[in-house]
Amino acid sequence: MPKRILEGEVVSDKGDKTIVVKVNRTILHPVMKKTVRLSKKYHAHDEGNVHKIGDVVRIQECPPKSKLKTWEVLPKASA
Repeated sequence: MPKRILEGEVVSDKGDKTIVVKVNRTILHPVMKKTVRLSKKYHAHDEGNVHKIGDVVRIQECPPKSKLKTWEVLPKASA
């Protein structure tokens, strides 16, 4: 099974080698048929402490690195 990849904004970089990424989603409400915005925060491993608050990053699932960290930051793709 492929690993999930999500994109979101860094909202905290206080931890050592850890960032908190807020991922926003939009879904259609099943009854009201209205678009609803949902968000969730993920703790991600940032090996080099290079990402700061406000950066947009992509994160990927990984084996657990600590109690809360099961995601890691993907390196930027060079074009």
